[in-house]
Amino acid sequence: DEMNRIHQILLNTHSFFQTGAIQRWIGSVIDKIEHYKVEHQEVLKEATTLLELALWKANLDGKEDGVVEMEGVRFTRGSRKRAKLDMQSKNVLPFLELK
Repeated sequence: DEMNRIHQILLNTHSFFQTGAIQRWIGSVIDKIEHYKVEHQEVLKEATTLLELALWKANLDGKEDGVVEMEGVRFTRGSRKRAKLDMQSKNVLPFLELK
């Protein structure tokens, strides 16, 4: 736990050096946050792709002839227009993104 770590560092550090210790600790916390943000973005990108594929498949499965009309663009089996599927996923992504 980071809060316990800084507490222990400050208990064992002379007051003259505590400012530097706090600055180093804050830097390490920021580095960890940045690492987890990058990791989250990778997971989010993968989840978005899976969501888009699931929506695409659901749309194709719902049509007997394998043709789907969406936003004026024609989809056929074997074609995938990622940009047009963003309409369905754009309502989901705000709940998954880190601010």
